[in-house]
Amino acid sequence: IIEVVCNDHLGKKVRVKCNSDDTIWDLKKLIAAQIGTWWDKTLLKKWYTIFKDHVSLADYEIHDGMNLELYYQ
Repeated sequence: IIEVVCNDHLGKKVRVKCNSDDTIWDLKKLIAAQIGTWWDKTLLKKWYTIFKDHVSLADYEIHDGMNLELYYQ
């Protein structure tokens, strides 16, 4: 189990625990449940890389304690 920190730069910083074999889609659902938004209206980025929903966290090399940027569409 890893812990990922998501920051939307609007005052919300969320820590989510998930497995490394989960997909970005699963991570978005966990984040949306904590902050109270729709999961399909969010976008996860790291620098200029936009994460696709069907790819796993291990494939993107997202590790424990990593920070991701959360944007709203």
